[in-house]
Amino acid sequence: MRDVVEIGLGKTAQRGYHLSDIAIVPSRRTRDVDDVSTVWQLDAYPFKIPCVAHPSDATMSPDTAIALGRLGGLGVLNVEGLWTRYEDPAKVLAELAALDEDESATPRLQEIYSEPIKPELIAERVWQIREGGVTVAVRVSPQHTLALAPVILDAGVDLLVIQGTLVSAEHVSTTDEPLNLKEFIADLDLPVIVGGCTDYKTALHLMRTGAAGVIVGIGADEWATTDTVLGIRVPMATAIADAAAARRDYLDETGGRYVHLIADGGISTSGDIAKALGCGADAVMLGEPLSLAEGAPAEGAWWHSAASHPNLPRGSFGPANEPLGTLETLLYGPASDPSGQLNLFGGLRRAMAKCGYRDLKEFQKVSLVLD
Repeated sequence: MRDVVEIGLGKTAQRGYHLSDIAIVPSRRTRDVDDVSTVWQLDAYPFKIPCVAHPSDATMSPDTAIALGRLGGLGVLNVEGLWTRYEDPAKVLAELAALDEDESATPRLQEIYSEPIKPELIAERVWQIREGGVTVAVRVSPQHTLALAPVILDAGVDLLVIQGTLVSAEHVSTTDEPLNLKEFIADLDLPVIVGGCTDYKTALHLMRTGAAGVIVGIGADEWATTDTVLGIRVPMATAIADAAAARRDYLDETGGRYVHLIADGGISTSGDIAKALGCGADAVMLGEPLSLAEGAPAEGAWWHSAASHPNLPRGSFGPANEPLGTLETLLYGPASDPSGQLNLFGGLRRAMAKCGYRDLKEFQKVSLVLD
């Protein structure tokens, strides 16, 4: 039974827990780390690790999407980002990388992202990624899905990610024709990932649209300002567990249709990844951690996709940091420091081995304790 707290006369609130509030409990068995598998498969597309890149221009370019794909993860390019607004965004990325923390980066971000999206560049970027021989995934916001979908689908993507700060299966509008996710997904013959969501009911409704995957969370990190701007803060451990309960009920409802959960927010170390999967996620969406890789497009700077919103930006600008290592080192090690920011998925494998689990599905059954 969920703990409900009375915060005042006539008003209650459910208690939620962040990933930092919980810890993994090892079982009676341990396992050799070489016998542990982190393989994850979404629809027909297998991946060596349960890693989905957050579609921020700070981390994802066609080249880095290819690099991550070759290392076993899934790169996601933002078709509303710099790579579809500028023929060569290297100059503006270098400018952003040079900004200091004291400078007001938000107005400059808004100015840079005011450049119109060029449909021909969408096709060109998709072609670049496909030529790299990896799974092609792109992100589009719900507001621009209907307008950009024909171009995206003609370009020939493998996976479509419809992602906003918060996405619902039923958007009400008296001024615009809203996107009907269920009808839209039913007309497609490729897997669609939708999100973010924060609770059981919304997760279940998104699953009923026919989505192959649901993003849980709003990408919150140390630079996010969704809490201060909108008053929305997501306790990720609870949000993932609630979405996992929705998946279980949907599995029964449909007689066996499994929807993958991708945790997005509050994840920066290998321990965070392990706890997110232990709560029931199938994969994690990494943003800022990947910005610390050598060769990241913004050279270590970081900003969330919503940080450039023209009317209500939600996210601060993180100035450039020195890279911690190559992308391969970040994902697979070896680690040269004990912070958990290197060898992210080696750390996950070690956690699974310490708890005696062979694969990711088994690891979702791990016991947890409030810390």
